[in-house]
Amino acid sequence: MLEKYIQNKQRQLLEQQTDFYTSTGLHVYFKEPVENIDVEEVINKVESTIPEHLLSEIEMIIFGWFDEFEDRSINAFYDGGTLYVSNIQDDFMDLYDDIIHELSHSIEEPHGYFIYGDKKIEEEFLRKRRHLHDTLWKMGLKAPISVFMDSEYNEEFDMFLYQKIGYDKLSPIMIGMFLTPYAATSLREYFATGFVEFFLHPETHDFFQKVSPELYKKLILLQNPEELDN
Repeated sequence: MLEKYIQNKQRQLLEQQTDFYTSTGLHVYFKEPVENIDVEEVINKVESTIPEHLLSEIEMIIFGWFDEFEDRSINAFYDGGTLYVSNIQDDFMDLYDDIIHELSHSIEEPHGYFIYGDKKIEEEFLRKRRHLHDTLWKMGLKAPISVFMDSEYNEEFDMFLYQKIGYDKLSPIMIGMFLTPYAATSLREYFATGFVEFFLHPETHDFFQKVSPELYKKLILLQNPEELDN
């Protein structure tokens, strides 16, 4: 009885949420319904917030549930011109944040050399990683320095931060070092977290510039399409 009710409810929601195209040609498709959120309003806000030239890699957004979400403990990912976004969201801002975070990953392939080529963001990231290692070591939370000095994503290191220490405990330790604990997990997430902070929270720009000056400068340049053509 309950299962049938849920199925009927999902069908009604899907009927209310029809696929649509935005003014920029972005195709939004509902594999499963998103409850209690005006998705079109979220997408409109994204398109009005992010410069158009940074949206060019995204052709489609699909809302629904995918195996990758459970396998990788994520709720959104980017692949080949498409954003795959979980239909299970807390609220408007949760969905807005997820989409912009994955948008940041979409520009890494076409603009990767511009973002990372001069090594300035990577050097800034690794300086912070070394400082984090030294801070945690003094607290008795020990892991090899070699793991901290690898800028690529490492699941074991992520679990060290997330499970062994915990983001709640890390947050006060990382104030003035990283914008969020998740920003420390890899160079790519350092960039993505900064991208979200830059566009979603302009009121924090002074703090952002002090904490991550090289990343901040790069994001300032990314706003200008002429910089990417040079």
